[in-house]
Amino acid sequence: MIFRRRRGDSGQAFPVYITVAAGLLFLAFAYLAVGQASVNRSDAQTAADAAALAAAQERRDLLAGKWLTDLADPTTWDGILHGLTDVRPSCWRADELAAQNDAQVQQCDESRALEVRVEVRTNKRVGDSVVPGVSDIRSTRSATAVIKPICDFDVPDEEVPDEGAPPPDEEADAAPLPALHCEGKIWKLDPKKLGDLPKPEDLFDVHLAD
Repeated sequence: MIFRRRRGDSGQAFPVYITVAAGLLFLAFAYLAVGQASVNRSDAQTAADAAALAAAQERRDLLAGKWLTDLADPTTWDGILHGLTDVRPSCWRADELAAQNDAQVQQCDESRALEVRVEVRTNKRVGDSVVPGVSDIRSTRSATAVIKPICDFDVPDEEVPDEGAPPPDEEADAAPLPALHCEGKIWKLDPKKLGDLPKPEDLFDVHLAD
């Protein structure tokens, strides 16, 4: 027995093939759009992380500089190491790092003593897409960097001067500075020999908040 294929069947199947192919093509472009948006969000997060860390590191350096300025007065150290002192703004560093990552800082908050929060928006848009309304989207992300003091010390007791004693020779009898204990390393600070001093990264750790 000989079977003959009816031409009508193949003619009816062709539009179905076209519809399925078009649907698959649309899905491919849709997935591409999702991928573009994901990459844009990732770029925004990278820019936010870098901006927050840069601003926090700048604030760390300023605090370390303040500590060096007040080195002879150990009673100020605790406040400085915990950020409880006035220093210059550091958000300008966030602007620089965001620009290097093709983004702009939308908000930079350094009102907390040892914390900087930055929100950035990408300059680059998602781009043309089959998904309506997403081509002009620019991703916005935020990050928070924390400055953690890693040193402690014992403030020496203040001696009450004897009223009948002669005034001390300030240069000869300079009070010893307390030793700094910084994550296993001890810095013995001699007010007469200040060549070896801890650097900002020895006093503080800077990292992104969890």
